[in-house]
Amino acid sequence: MQSTNDKIRKRIRWIIVLFTPVAIALAIRLYFIQVLDHEYYLNKARERYTTTRVTSGKRGEIFDFHGNLLVSNIPCVHVSVDPSHLKNDTQRQRLSHILARQFPETSRLEFYQKLNPTRQRSNPDGEVETVPNRYAPIARGISLEKAAELKEITRINRISALFYEDAYMRTYPKGRLLSNVLGFTNVVDESDVAQAGLEKYFDKQMTAQLGSETYERDRIGRPLLYGSHISKQARDGRNIYLTISEPIQSILEEELDVSFAEWKPQTLYAAIVDPKTGNVLALAQRPSFDPNDRSTYTNAAGRTRIAEDGMEPGSIIKPFTIGKALDWGVVNSETEIDGEKGRWIYLGKPLSDTHDYGKMSVEKVIQKSSNIGTAKIALLLGQDKVYQALKMFGFGEKTNLPFRTENRGLLPPPSTWNGLSITRIPIGYSVRVTPLQMIRAYCALANNGKLPQLRLVDRVEDPATGTVEKIPFKAPIQMFDHPEKQKELIEMMIKVTQTGGTATAASVPGYEVAGKTGTSRKYIANVGYVPGKYFSSFVGFVPARDPAFVMLITMDDPKGKYFASTVAAPTFRRVAERVLRHMNIPPDPTLSTVNTKGKSNI
Repeated sequence: MQSTNDKIRKRIRWIIVLFTPVAIALAIRLYFIQVLDHEYYLNKARERYTTTRVTSGKRGEIFDFHGNLLVSNIPCVHVSVDPSHLKNDTQRQRLSHILARQFPETSRLEFYQKLNPTRQRSNPDGEVETVPNRYAPIARGISLEKAAELKEITRINRISALFYEDAYMRTYPKGRLLSNVLGFTNVVDESDVAQAGLEKYFDKQMTAQLGSETYERDRIGRPLLYGSHISKQARDGRNIYLTISEPIQSILEEELDVSFAEWKPQTLYAAIVDPKTGNVLALAQRPSFDPNDRSTYTNAAGRTRIAEDGMEPGSIIKPFTIGKALDWGVVNSETEIDGEKGRWIYLGKPLSDTHDYGKMSVEKVIQKSSNIGTAKIALLLGQDKVYQALKMFGFGEKTNLPFRTENRGLLPPPSTWNGLSITRIPIGYSVRVTPLQMIRAYCALANNGKLPQLRLVDRVEDPATGTVEKIPFKAPIQMFDHPEKQKELIEMMIKVTQTGGTATAASVPGYEVAGKTGTSRKYIANVGYVPGKYFSSFVGFVPARDPAFVMLITMDDPKGKYFASTVAAPTFRRVAERVLRHMNIPPDPTLSTVNTKGKSNI
């Protein structure tokens, strides 16, 4: 008979026999887990208690030359939801009502559907499966105040499913000012994507570099104070400083609004440039739009048309052929040209002036803007020289300002000319130019005959290091073999704005203004020249002998009246008066402060 102790010992032996294989199996399993598969299970654990948060810097900003802010970023909040945090359908219903009240542009039903605790997705095998819904976007770019209000409402209702991400939103503090040039960004796949203008051209430089934070967290997602923390700092995008002067830009756009309302042109182009440096001080067009309110955007308003649109310029191109004829000694200021009583037949085709100017000097050809006189001077030059003259002033070539869609215009080579071309191209027909090309060419006339490279960007700044990269100036190119001939041409162009000239309405009391009017018929492809439609332009510089700026005003199809002397020249004068005051350029005390009155149709 076994004693109680024997029975206990026997049971212990049986337990040992039974559990020893289990213990051995557990030991082997632990060996695989702790040694052989250590990294695998460690990484799986880390996935549960560590998280990585992507951080973003600010997109680079755009400033004028003096540091006035043109494009900026404002703090905002992006709101998303994790529906798995909602305890039941009651909370789902309540949160959908709250969100619909806060964001009325989205219905309660749409929010309710976003809060569905599950969603469908396709697995790698192409099969549709149901998975937990852990994320849905609610709103982007809401104000800090609205985010705080939403947080308080959901706290009171004991709902903790919303998540708030600090971010920045693009803003244009000056509204319509320079909008066609600055461009804009749009939200695409929850990211700001540059769409047009300088925003797109300098997108790579202005885009912020992403950063990241990897840290250990507790059960509800809070960072552990004693856990590891690895961070890569985000970097703000580079800042762009333009050559634009905000005060001058404002003056120009204010006066364009007046002229646009008065003459109702299809398009109104304008630019102001420092001829000595090539710096663009102001650049504008109408119609335009407010990038803060995309409902104002249209294709006609949004394009940088001053760089894209080509036109037959008419008489504003005449000084370049005549100027080089003077420079090459083909004519001088007193060379007499027969005005043919205002109507000249050449190769069976008529060419007319607005008046019979009789026998006229080259100076009078410029002053009266004679088509016949200019065409006859071109014939003395010959077609190769006419082409060379216009080509060297940059017609037919891009200005290389930072506009991806800039038009190079059209200056046909002499091999394609017909017999009439030599009499039409020098007066601004059968050639197409952009407003930017034209103002660049006039800079050479204003800058002692030297053609500058236009500049719109002055410098680029890295906000992280403070490093500033100055965009270099390119040396201007002398257009005149005999610079004194350029001075003769300027004297002729001054008479354009004086009594007897075509642009007395462009004169500025107390200053000499050199310039040229141009009124050209509008040609439309597949239609031809349209009766009653014109381009009306004035280009000039002031003070004439030491210009502070060159300005171009061009109206496409003004209504009511169309002569440049009536619609474009007065706009030039109003802008010039205000800009001269802003630049603190005193009037010449030897000049009369009374505006010279005159009347001309051209």
